[in-house]
Amino acid sequence: MSRISTAVGIVDPSATTGRDAGDLRELDLNHFLTLMVTELQNQDPLDPIDNSQILAQIGQIRSISATDKLTKTLDSVLLGQNLGTASGLIGKRIEALSDDGDLVNGVVDRVTVVVFDGRDQSRSIRVHFDEHDVRLENIREIEEVDEIAKDDPEA
Repeated sequence: MSRISTAVGIVDPSATTGRDAGDLRELDLNHFLTLMVTELQNQDPLDPIDNSQILAQIGQIRSISATDKLTKTLDSVLLGQNLGTASGLIGKRIEALSDDGDLVNGVVDRVTVVVFDGRDQSRSIRVHFDEHDVRLENIREIEEVDEIAKDDPEA
């Protein structure tokens, strides 16, 4: 793997500086472009970077950009599907695990999307019933309210 020269120092992905190799995965497109431009500005004029290396880096930029766009698109599709699933639970009796690990149940009356601030802006879909709200992933059983009324006339 090539080393990227910068005005501050050298970034060597194979170096063991106490940082994880996974830290390079946190490198976003803007940082990558900044590093590449810095590398081009600070290259040795007597020994410039080979054109094939520049083309390879441009290909990496395109690959990173395409992967990033695909990931964002798939996350949006997944959110939409989960929101549709959660909305379909309104008016149904569910049994689920609360955040504390307790088994709770009730009839769903609303659905919310909670957005966590941060770099990736992750989201959690929560369904609400009675005084409880649980994550969509924690639902263990779904039951039609009409079927409950047939089995137990007092419900």
